Amino acid sequence: MKSNSKQLTKKIISGKFKGKTLKLPSKTTTRSSKTIVLESFFNTIQFEIIDATFVEVFSGSGSIGLEALSRGASEIIFMEKDRDALRVLKENIALTDVNSCEIFSGDSFTNIKSVTSKLKRENKDAYFYIDPPFSVREGMEDIYDKTMNLITSLPKELVKLIIIEHMTGLEIPEKLGEFSKKKSKKFGNTTLTYFEII
Repeated sequence: MKSNSKQLTKKIISGKFKGKTLKLPSKTTTRSSKTIVLESFFNTIQFEIIDATFVEVFSGSGSIGLEALSRGASEIIFMEKDRDALRVLKENIALTDVNSCEIFSGDSFTNIKSVTSKLKRENKDAYFYIDPPFSVREGMEDIYDKTMNLITSLPKELVKLIIIEHMTGLEIPEKLGEFSKKKSKKFGNTTLTYFEII
């Protein structure tokens, strides 16, 4: 491998943008979801997301949201605050369908209110994919507590399904506000936990 080819990439797995190469931000700012996690997730909801709205919280490169778009989701809302990640996210969106994507840049814990206001205004519900930075990163010690509060605050009429990608060792309550745990699936040190309306 040449020393100058440091750009990390991943490909869209399936759908109308299959094979498109997405850039990834540096590993120090974000962590990319493993392909095996993505495949399992999309196998679970493959037909449900057609024509759906999909919100990717802490979106990084946008690989999950763009995979959802490729597989038939009608609108993707990205939420990201890291400047490096935002630059890469915009480049990746440009490879797909810009008109179906919207970015809320800035702190996701603040911007979630703007996103839910938009969904209410447009009378839509959405899938919420939440992949917070692992809490072992410096400055992220309370990230999971804040994430649980964010989920609890979501108005239930706006939610089709909530998916949290998290460290396997994390204890997640059976209930968060008006949502209850549907299932968890482990992939080594990463786990996907699904929440639905009680």
